[in-house]
Amino acid sequence: MSQTFIIQFIPLYIDAIILVLKLCFFGVLYSLVIGFFCALVRYYRVPALKRLCGAYIELSRNTPLLIQLFLLYFGLPRIGITFTSFTCAVVGLSFLGGSYMAEAFRGGFEAISKGQIEAGLSIGLSQPQLIRFVVLPQALAVSMSALAANVLFLIKETGVVSIIALSDLIAVARQLIGMYYKTNESLVLLVAGYLVLLLPLSFLFRFAERRLRFAGFGHSL
Repeated sequence: MSQTFIIQFIPLYIDAIILVLKLCFFGVLYSLVIGFFCALVRYYRVPALKRLCGAYIELSRNTPLLIQLFLLYFGLPRIGITFTSFTCAVVGLSFLGGSYMAEAFRGGFEAISKGQIEAGLSIGLSQPQLIRFVVLPQALAVSMSALAANVLFLIKETGVVSIIALSDLIAVARQLIGMYYKTNESLVLLVAGYLVLLLPLSFLFRFAERRLRFAGFGHSL
């Protein structure tokens, strides 16, 4: 195994890691917003929106990200709508991730007993206050594991964005293997790149989950 080759091409993998971080920052952020909105709509059973969110979740969860990216990048330009590769990747990740986040939040909401909701209303909390001080903290504590798993899942899903001409980690590895035939070295850098991305986040989520439980979220009013 050539250490010189590995050292020489580390900067390419660093650039790819930065790209993946940017994609995941926006993708995860929008996924959380979409997921929280859908979960809230379904929890409060808003009639028309509930059906719309349910249809979105089923469509998103049952279509691969690759197909969604094909539609966004190659299909939409045929009807005059064109996005950059980066925008298509963010939209695709958000569309896919939102449905998984919605299910994670829904599990957290449903874990809250009706008694706590009634107790909050009985002491004069408005609906926004009830969501902020009673529902959301406990839902986060319950659903943190699922939310963390979804974030890690979305990071790993970025491996398909090379199909729309983005130089992610897998694209860089394939390019180097094709040009220099250094398969082992390229794969070592690929694995190291994903470990750099995923391991710190995994530890961070475990720490956050412990802190939420230690803070007492999830206990009855």
